[in-house]
Amino acid sequence: MINQEDSSTEQLVDAIVEGIQEKKGTNIAILDMREIDGSICQFFVLCDGDSNTQVGAIGDSIEEYVREKLNEKPYHIEGKQNAEWVLVDYVDVVVHVFQKPIRTFYNLEELWADAKRTDIEDLF
Repeated sequence: MINQEDSSTEQLVDAIVEGIQEKKGTNIAILDMREIDGSICQFFVLCDGDSNTQVGAIGDSIEEYVREKLNEKPYHIEGKQNAEWVLVDYVDVVVHVFQKPIRTFYNLEELWADAKRTDIEDLF
């Protein structure tokens, strides 16, 4: 059975994914960090955008969807000015919106390979 805290965190992940999909973010991956010792959060959500404009728009869309659906604001946001890698921090869930070459270079999925990974199929 999922406790109430886990349920609200999973609702947050769902709203984030919807925000990503609204702006056609691709290669969405959810890393479940709850079983990783020393993890800084419960989930990482990663996705790709094709340009600075799209990466920025995905970040904005995530904020909008989460605010509308759950009335939550991010704790911290980084990278919007450059928009090669935008990080949206909701404390329990940290979102990484990358341009593809930047995601490949940092390879967070390999760094956190012990986390359970769920890939979300692209909608288009």
